[in-house]
Amino acid sequence: MKIEQQLNNAVIEAVKALYGQDITPEQVTLQKTKKEFEGHLTLVVFPFLRMSHKKPEDTATEIGQWIQNHTELIASFNVVKGFLNLVIAPAQWVALLDDINANSNYGITKPNADSPLVMIEYSSPNTNKPLHLGHVRNNLLGWALANVVEANGNRVVKTNIVNDRGIHICKSMLAWLKYGNGETPETSGKKGDHLIGDYYVAFDKHYRAEVKELQAQYEAEGLGADEAKEKAEKEAPLIKEAHAMLVKWEAGDPEVRALWRKMNEWVYAGFDETYKALGVGFDKIYYESDTYLVGKQAVEEGLKKGLFFRKEDGSVWADLTKDGLDEKLLLRADGTSVYMTQDIGTAKLRFQDFPIDKMIYVVGNEQNYHFQVLSILLDRLGFEWGKSLVHFSYGMVELPNGKMKSREGTVVDADDLVAGMISQARQTVDEAGKFDDMTEEEKDEVARIVGMGALKYFLLKVDARKNMLFNPEESIDFNGNTGPFIQYTYARIRSILRKAADAGIKVPAQLPADVELSTKEEEIVQHIADFAAVVRQAGTEYQPAAVANYCYDLVKEYNQFYHDFSILREEDKKKQTFRLTLSANVAKVIRLGMGLLGIEMPERM
Repeated sequence: MKIEQQLNNAVIEAVKALYGQDITPEQVTLQKTKKEFEGHLTLVVFPFLRMSHKKPEDTATEIGQWIQNHTELIASFNVVKGFLNLVIAPAQWVALLDDINANSNYGITKPNADSPLVMIEYSSPNTNKPLHLGHVRNNLLGWALANVVEANGNRVVKTNIVNDRGIHICKSMLAWLKYGNGETPETSGKKGDHLIGDYYVAFDKHYRAEVKELQAQYEAEGLGADEAKEKAEKEAPLIKEAHAMLVKWEAGDPEVRALWRKMNEWVYAGFDETYKALGVGFDKIYYESDTYLVGKQAVEEGLKKGLFFRKEDGSVWADLTKDGLDEKLLLRADGTSVYMTQDIGTAKLRFQDFPIDKMIYVVGNEQNYHFQVLSILLDRLGFEWGKSLVHFSYGMVELPNGKMKSREGTVVDADDLVAGMISQARQTVDEAGKFDDMTEEEKDEVARIVGMGALKYFLLKVDARKNMLFNPEESIDFNGNTGPFIQYTYARIRSILRKAADAGIKVPAQLPADVELSTKEEEIVQHIADFAAVVRQAGTEYQPAAVANYCYDLVKEYNQFYHDFSILREEDKKKQTFRLTLSANVAKVIRLGMGLLGIEMPERM
């Protein structure tokens, strides 16, 4: 049993014995003792004054004295006004470390068949272009959030909704037909998503040329510049052809649909490579080409039930004025769907597929209003989780310089970013001389782990709600709040454990209770024990960053300890064994915590 729980029980017993009152665990407030006072944990005694009818200092003293006399939990205590500072007995820290050591998944609550089912949506790519830096943050946040939610005892289904229909898709298709000469990923040597992205850019290039030419013509005919440009953008042959292709797609034209399927498959194969490199995946992928019709049907059913209304032009709307919002378009006058309609359709399919208790959408903060509306509409349509859906809203991520720019200029390509990070990691660790005794294959693998660890940690350590700058150079640093700093500490501990094993020194199942501990060692045990609470906090507040920053703080504490104390050279065998066990469990918690973020730990660096 954790020390906090034992103290909680002791306080309940003390209040009952001293004042004849029954209190609940919720009435007991224990917090970490402030650094300026002696102690590990502090009890707030103000809630008990109405029971004791005594001054705060006297009440705190009586409770402290009772705990010291009737338990073995504390070595001493001191009182500061209404706060009881408790100094935990050394044997309790040893027992706590034994408990943590015995649990290979300490801090992680595994779900069972009856656990709530949480569905988490992330990624949401378009099939007309490759994934970019924004998608990287989205995917890493989604994956980490899914892990954290599952670590809190929930069943989790990870989903992706792919935007595979619409005018932007037709633009790439048309450009390929016109300018592609039958080019494929195989003949070009390009990933499928990059190839299709190139044709989306090509469409835009040719379309702009047409608009420029037509605008000049219309201006020569007497139209003003703005009017001429607006007309040219509508009348350009390419955009008319693209719209005609979209109409054919909507009608199910066999040739257009066949081309669409072929080019999308190229893109999906490219996406899969990127997802694999990022270390993310999905349990279920939905496609807007399947969901938009389901959404239209749901809206039409809602219209029949009087949940929505139709305007004179035939468009369908939801009146949200009673909810403090405005009217929201659901179907255009021509019967075509909007994004909201598609999201309703996707929700309906998901609800049919899974018994969802909670739905979390990982989508940028520019869509805050959209999800506010979606929540109301889903609730109105009878989805149990509609009102309680969570929009995990995150900020923009940018680079401070022009490095790692994609073929589209201002957008940072995900594959370029990953390759750049791994290359930079290899260069950094080579210069540091950390690879000297490794084979080339081993060097490449460590560079991948370090490069991806640097990328993931840098993006995940920041509060997701905030905009951020990602600096590749800063992220790969063996000092400071970085992934490689944490990875290097882990590798160092693993090296210590290997040396211990070679010397026949083992981590025991139970430590000697009478080992003499330093304040620093007690602090680290307390820090390790805090991991369980951090995981709970991260899951409750949807904050993977809490886990990232916890790991960094733990590593900082451990490195101070490593600098000041001997481990394998310690002559006192009890202390040696304790420190080895302490180190092993620091490494375990680092691995578990960073694992929740999707970050691998190298055995050697």
